[in-house]
Amino acid sequence: MERRITRSTLIRALLTLSILAALLWSCVPKVNLPQSPPFAQLIAELSEEGGYFPSDNLVSNELGYQKVLNKLDELNLHGGVYIGVGPEQNFTYIAQIRPVRAFILDIRRDNLLQHLLFKALFIMAHHRAEYLSLLLSRPLPRDGRRWEQISIDELVEVMDGLPPDRLYYQANLRRVYDLIAHRFRFYLTPDDRNRIDFIYDSFYRAGLDLRYQSHLRRSWRWFPTLRQLLVETDLYGRQRSYLASEEAFRFVKRLQERNLIIPVTGDFAGPKALRAIGDHVRRWGERISAFYTSNVEFYLLQQGRFSAFVENVKSLPRDERSLIIRAYVGFGHRHPEALPGYFITTLLQRMDRFIQIYEAGEYRTYLDLGLLDYIRLRPTRIP
Repeated sequence: MERRITRSTLIRALLTLSILAALLWSCVPKVNLPQSPPFAQLIAELSEEGGYFPSDNLVSNELGYQKVLNKLDELNLHGGVYIGVGPEQNFTYIAQIRPVRAFILDIRRDNLLQHLLFKALFIMAHHRAEYLSLLLSRPLPRDGRRWEQISIDELVEVMDGLPPDRLYYQANLRRVYDLIAHRFRFYLTPDDRNRIDFIYDSFYRAGLDLRYQSHLRRSWRWFPTLRQLLVETDLYGRQRSYLASEEAFRFVKRLQERNLIIPVTGDFAGPKALRAIGDHVRRWGERISAFYTSNVEFYLLQQGRFSAFVENVKSLPRDERSLIIRAYVGFGHRHPEALPGYFITTLLQRMDRFIQIYEAGEYRTYLDLGLLDYIRLRPTRIP
């Protein structure tokens, strides 16, 4: 005999199932996954008092920093958490390594402010051509070009032919400040605004000719321009900067939009910042995949603070694959990995090996740091 289910019976049955499901869910043990604090709060929690460094390091002064990318391919170094220092070269390493998040740690508060500017421009830009246009305050021509498909050489050529536009600059700067205040919720002091004005104006005035500037001496002729940095290649002649492909740019843009690239003011040998970053990474169940130190270790050795830096590195969560990426300046001693025409040599070293050699007491000079242990690049062809 066929039974007809009434609407009220169905409702009672569904209600009973909902109650049972709620009771069962209440019996399931809850796992409290660590949550990241809001962006500005995390910066404040990690940062320590800044310091002075005698340069306007608005772009990298390391022309050959892409030369290790082939070895990173070979080592299959991906994921984890990235730590770096300085300006835009970090984006190329981030696009290569594809970390889950990244920290940019620099003793100069100016670097933090510059990365807030970068972050805002990444969010404002729809593609890499627009990002470079915003950065240099040179509006793209409306000529129907498919900007997502343009090569980096073509993009540089376009930018070289465009004049800076002051009204475009001023409008973009207002949008930057609006994003910093309302989306990033980062408080800027009047002096912070003056420094961001100076940084953005430097890109506006110099364009692709912008280069590293030292306050202590005239800029050395081997400091590369932004133009040179953008069209530079890896060891096999491939252009792989974060603006060389739309895919690389979009990966960095996604991290920026999700607040996963965190600029921090701090000293590599300081008492707080680097250790605090390590503590957060450990709570998230992650490990440091790469630590780009540039040539900061040279100054720490000079200042007698290298030991404090090593102790901070030892506190970082790492594994046997974790790497240090360093810029080595030989000062008259040619490194075996040095390339003709490049003043600075980029080196890779296992973080565990770095600590072992230090604990053995073998790091006595800066030359020891560069020569005692490094991963050979062994290129099959140098362009």
